[in-house]
Amino acid sequence: MEFKNQVYGIIAEVCQDDVVKENPEIAIFDEGLLDSFGTVELLMAIESQLGITVPITEFDRDVWDTPNHIAEQLAEMK
Repeated sequence: MEFKNQVYGIIAEVCQDDVVKENPEIAIFDEGLLDSFGTVELLMAIESQLGITVPITEFDRDVWDTPNHIAEQLAEMK
């Protein structure tokens, strides 16, 4: 759970909204919390804070659509 909380914290920081921590199933793109520029910022933050490199080509908005799904994808990449 600690890893997920780290991921939620990074997403909240990039989105500038703690709602992602409170509701990890929120659709961050549909809700306008993250856009294409935010996606790049998120991937850079993930790499710098977690040491996980996510190629932009592997970032599918339909798969990485909620904080929970992002945490699951990153856990598989660790």
